[in-house]
Amino acid sequence: MRDLTYFVGITIDGFIAGPDGDIGFFPMLDDILGFMAQEYPETIPTHLREQFGVDGANKQFDTVIQGRATYEPALAVGITSPYAHLRQYVASRTLTESPDPAVEIVADPLEKVRKLKAEDSALGVWVAGGGELAGTLLPEIDELVVKHYPVVAGRGTPMFGGDFRPTHFDVVHREAYPSGAAVSRFRRRV
Repeated sequence: MRDLTYFVGITIDGFIAGPDGDIGFFPMLDDILGFMAQEYPETIPTHLREQFGVDGANKQFDTVIQGRATYEPALAVGITSPYAHLRQYVASRTLTESPDPAVEIVADPLEKVRKLKAEDSALGVWVAGGGELAGTLLPEIDELVVKHYPVVAGRGTPMFGGDFRPTHFDVVHREAYPSGAAVSRFRRRV
């Protein structure tokens, strides 16, 4: 069985986006961008990979599932397949047709993720956001990779939406960067 990883950036106060879904207030930190390009190159959108020196090799994931609100900013600028180097799924109750044949719309993300995890693959599945989707998929999330940014939002989209459901994870690795950001990797406690 392969892993489901929630790879996400958060503020000091635990938000992944502003109240209106905005992520533009997150600083573009060279050390975090370098970490992403080196360790998680598949998390960089296809149209930006060359700019960040990513050569096309996926190291961690071959599949991405994202919420509709996470997918919308790409659509707004005419990008219908933001992660063309991965199999792409968008969880949505409102979209019924995909604007791109490379992107599959999924009405039941939990069922889809369970099928994806059962596939035979050396690479995992990446949850790209957002908080509501992460809350829905929490029973299946094996790993968290959290980029902590040195900014307070005050309010916005929490890292996980949904019901009160304490779920324990163990810290596997944590690294602080000169910019003030940090990256923590957690595994689900068994």
